[in-house]
Amino acid sequence: MLRRDFRKTVLLGIILLPLRVIFITFILLLSWLVASIATYRHQGGGAVPLKGWRRRMIQTSLSCLTRTLFFIMGFQVEVKGKVASLLEAPIIVAAPHSSFFDAIVSALTGMPSIVSRAENLSTPVFGTILSSLQPVAVSRQDPDSRKNTVAEITNRALSGGKWPQILIFPEGTCTNRSCLITFKQGAFIPRVPVQPVLLRYPNKLDTVTWTWQGYSLKELFVMTMCQLFTRVEVEFLPVHVPTEEEKKDPILFANRVRQTMATALNVPVTDHTFEDCRLMISAGQLTLPMEAGLVEFTKISKKLNLKWNHVREQLDTFAAIASASKGGRIGIEEFSEYLKLPISDVLRELFHLFDRNGDGTIDFREYVIGLSILCNPANTEETIQMAFKLFDLDEDGTITENEFACIIQSALGVPELDVSNLFKEIDADETGKLSYDEFKDFALKHPEYAKLFTTYLDLQRYQLGMLEEDDIQPPEAKYTPVGNAVPVSETRPVARNKVCPADNEEDNSGTSDKKDD
Repeated sequence: MLRRDFRKTVLLGIILLPLRVIFITFILLLSWLVASIATYRHQGGGAVPLKGWRRRMIQTSLSCLTRTLFFIMGFQVEVKGKVASLLEAPIIVAAPHSSFFDAIVSALTGMPSIVSRAENLSTPVFGTILSSLQPVAVSRQDPDSRKNTVAEITNRALSGGKWPQILIFPEGTCTNRSCLITFKQGAFIPRVPVQPVLLRYPNKLDTVTWTWQGYSLKELFVMTMCQLFTRVEVEFLPVHVPTEEEKKDPILFANRVRQTMATALNVPVTDHTFEDCRLMISAGQLTLPMEAGLVEFTKISKKLNLKWNHVREQLDTFAAIASASKGGRIGIEEFSEYLKLPISDVLRELFHLFDRNGDGTIDFREYVIGLSILCNPANTEETIQMAFKLFDLDEDGTITENEFACIIQSALGVPELDVSNLFKEIDADETGKLSYDEFKDFALKHPEYAKLFTTYLDLQRYQLGMLEEDDIQPPEAKYTPVGNAVPVSETRPVARNKVCPADNEEDNSGTSDKKDD
């Protein structure tokens, strides 16, 4: 905020703020009284729709009081288009959702039902007013809440006018109005006509936008109350009747409605979602740039079958690796330091597999995709068992530091590599030997190593296959699955009986039942 705007806000606030607070309190109490009367002794609570005088009281009295409330707060409302009736459009979808002041749409549409958290219904005064709208309540404690919410929206939308219209903000979170993020499908699964509603705030000083960055709710409310007036435009677009194709595909239905609204607003659309916003907030809390959390979650989660909680855990690991770098990206140095391995040709090749756009760094999206495509499929129980047997050269059920160093040095082609720090990190009980449980636990927590294991295993299979086929010593670097510099030192023992430990004596042709990476 500029100094001139700040001074103006303070001067106006000295007069306007106390007056508006008094009138707002009065209007809220009056609205509470109206809501209490309308719901008094109503049989069935939120499970049965309000009818007759009760519903008319909400549509007229409460709607009028809400409009008065916004007038007192200094809002100048410009309405464009025509509000569709209940039978024309059972569902109203409003966007972009950027502020708690977007509730003005409720007053302009006759106080329709909304989707609200169940906890809000128990809030003093406001909870009674909200209950009179008979909202679709969402409970965080109910694991089936999402499914039940969609079912309730569908039931009301197909009730043939028994329930009031439903107002939904399909973005699911507040944005800065610069684009339209992916719409959630709840408003489009019922396959009924919807009316798109656009919201604009054409003010020189923005005191309404409430996102994960910037002013808090209380600060924005006070700043808005200190303005002489605040402009808002509400535009009702023509009703969108779904085609047969859209009725079969809610995602297509949602995307077409979103594109219609974006075109009217002259803003772009983006595939980011509410989950991306949550990741952005988490990234900020982890001292990463907030944009690091933008991964287009819905798109990659469907393609890679990812859960939000799992991606959130990966963000913690990514933040630990990228903490030393600037810009929230991982360079080859940070990658090497995290794996406690030197920069070698093999490590560079692994890094390049993660670096999908080839810019020399790994962002969080690339890290998530890399783990899902490259590492997690390779990090199977079978691979871990084979890797453990590969390291366990004397077959005593444990891995010493010398055995561990032997294979790592050979795999990376770095004979003088010091692996003591990495070994100590895996050796949880500090016995100087790695048990299978320790090895497996580390491998599961650090899937980045899986690709190195499978690369070396593939190399061993190939070399033993060549040895059996040609009955000659394998060349130093005749085959390298990843990169071109993974020679196995001739002076170091090759674990010929570790490639397929269970049946190597009967069949060492270089094949295995391990799935391809």
